[in-house]
Amino acid sequence: MNVSHLECAACHETYEARRLLNLCERCGKPLLVRYDLRRAAATLTKESLKGRAASLWRYREVLPPSSDENIVTLGEGFTPLLRAPRLAASTGLKELFIKDESQNPTQSFKARGMTTAVSMALELGARKLAVPSAGNAAGALAAYAARAGLEAHIFMPLDTPRANVVECRETGAHVTLVDGLITDCGRMVAERKEREGWFDVSTLKEPYRVEGKKTLGYELAEQLDWTLPDVIVYPTGGGTGLIGMWKAFDEMQALGWIDDKRPRMVTVQAAGCAPIVRAFEEGKRFADEFPDAATVASGLRVPRAIGDFLILDALRASKGAAVAVKDEELIDATREIGASEGLFVAPEGGACLPALRKLLAAGAVEPHERVVLFNTGAGVKYVESFAEDSL
Repeated sequence: MNVSHLECAACHETYEARRLLNLCERCGKPLLVRYDLRRAAATLTKESLKGRAASLWRYREVLPPSSDENIVTLGEGFTPLLRAPRLAASTGLKELFIKDESQNPTQSFKARGMTTAVSMALELGARKLAVPSAGNAAGALAAYAARAGLEAHIFMPLDTPRANVVECRETGAHVTLVDGLITDCGRMVAERKEREGWFDVSTLKEPYRVEGKKTLGYELAEQLDWTLPDVIVYPTGGGTGLIGMWKAFDEMQALGWIDDKRPRMVTVQAAGCAPIVRAFEEGKRFADEFPDAATVASGLRVPRAIGDFLILDALRASKGAAVAVKDEELIDATREIGASEGLFVAPEGGACLPALRKLLAAGAVEPHERVVLFNTGAGVKYVESFAEDSL
């Protein structure tokens, strides 16, 4: 549609968009999609959205496929932004919302990235797709690849939640369980992809997953009547959602939909795997690999993220923060959120509540501010994370 080119997020080398690419061929960093936003604005207006389908494809002019025929969709996006009045009262906040991504196809926010990534892989001629995953990205790739008639080759840690493994196998994917972390799975994909003819759709190792994730930012603005919240609290593994929202805010400003005021972005990680938190506290732009990564929140068990500098840039530019929480805190929070608001959130989503309380205690968030927490997936996919005596 309106894609003008791809641009390296680090060295700003540009590439023609109509070919399969992974990382920047010059520096090895992620590529981002750039649009002719003036052209997009001719048909993409606030008014035009009123009659469009309630999915992320309502923002079609700023999404990458050139042909509608190549869109691979299961109805993802436009998930509810729910007020959380009892949690607001318990934290002393005037306005608290939860963006509930568990209501996507495959029950997580990963559906957003895979709808755009698989659509573009199909359009550009890929036939075999591969991904390392802690769980939910695997399930999403399996589903969208099946929908597109493409092969999915998935590598997951041996202790990935059982629901994710079953989900992938039952939607036709080739599943390999690895005795290691997601980084070990990633190395296996990298070692075999050329020989096997796979296109690697790892987080930020291709340009298009972030395009689906950026619609989180568009939706937040639209659902809040074109004002952004004061604070966004986001559980961060690979960080594509946070990076995508930050990109969306710039695009919406260029479209004339919002001004230059940005939310303070807050990264939440598990104390047992907190590379971004550590780099933020140490003033670094790139995060060292976190040793001996361990957490029950499998989506947060990413010891090194290739988009680390993009996450850290957004945190600092927004005057945001990075917070680590213990496993027992995030599990307790899933129960509190469930009992208070009726949402059985993923452990990653649960991590946002204790992080918010830490920020309030430190004076980094004020009671009058509007805060959005992100629940990135469904708690039912993580039953192993909850002790038997709590069931």
